[in-house]
Amino acid sequence: MAARVALIGIGMGSDAHVRAIAASENLVLHGVLSRNQQRAGAFCKTYGEQHDAPVPVAYADLEALVADDAVDFVIVCTPPDARTDIVNALCAAKKPILMEKPVERTLEQATTIVERCEQAGIPLGIVLQHRMRDASMQLVDLLESGRFGPIGVVEINVSWWRPQSYYDEPGRGTYARDGGGVLISQAIHPLDLALSLCGPVSRVQAMTRTSSLHRMEAEDFVAAGLDFANGACGSLVASTASFPGMPESIAIHCEEASVRLQSGQIEVHWRNGDHELLGETTTSGGGADPMAFPYVYHQRIIEDFAEAIATGRDPAVTGRKALDVHKLIAALVRSSKEQQAVSVN
Repeated sequence: MAARVALIGIGMGSDAHVRAIAASENLVLHGVLSRNQQRAGAFCKTYGEQHDAPVPVAYADLEALVADDAVDFVIVCTPPDARTDIVNALCAAKKPILMEKPVERTLEQATTIVERCEQAGIPLGIVLQHRMRDASMQLVDLLESGRFGPIGVVEINVSWWRPQSYYDEPGRGTYARDGGGVLISQAIHPLDLALSLCGPVSRVQAMTRTSSLHRMEAEDFVAAGLDFANGACGSLVASTASFPGMPESIAIHCEEASVRLQSGQIEVHWRNGDHELLGETTTSGGGADPMAFPYVYHQRIIEDFAEAIATGRDPAVTGRKALDVHKLIAALVRSSKEQQAVSVN
């Protein structure tokens, strides 16, 4: 039986979720909650017509959603500052939660949400869908095989672009609503992926800035040196001021080969002179259109979450796992403020 999903929030960030649910044989969009009930009603009617599907319920309020026993789990796509009351209500109703990144605006607030779900025994998954790309999963297997040898250097580059109109939306790029800029809103994805590939970062030294190319409160540029717990060193450059925007990349230089993950492809340069190109090119949303990427990775992470709650296993990215990238981002911000190297903890 298909899992019945309730969606909270129907802004831009929900688009990939909606397309993923509609495309899946294992998921049904059962209901929708928005701060604007009239908009939610119109959305539900349009969804039913466009996808030849039953019209989802347009909930009057959060209380109506949590009282709906037909809901198997809830996807939360609200801005980060609107999460706490929602999570508390869903925990009280014992409804599993799949939440868009970031967990919350700060590490402390994110930890509170994760601990609240753990104490209530509620499954909490986080949408860090870059882990679900074909090339990402293939690279995990290649690294675990040991063929590349020990990791020596890691280079993370996020040269993205967002026009000023993106930051003109009320709350976008502010600490009060989003919790920051390029780090927590964009670079969080490749940073989380890098941690899953290369292990934890133990120490950072960073510089964050708001460039002259944007009018916004938080940072649109960061450069940092990274010390990994496994002894590797690395670098991070992340920006939303890099017109016209390029696909993010992670380069991992090992004893036997150097490998670059970019645009859905893995390029391997072996020390013996061999060269391999694996995978197929895909888009990432690194340019002016933040939603210019395939929804299939969202579909995989939503279907994985449905399977996880059905079988009792952990989802692909738990709330507890997602705290690792929150800790790294907090350390990068703290390092820049203190103008010195800091430990990640």
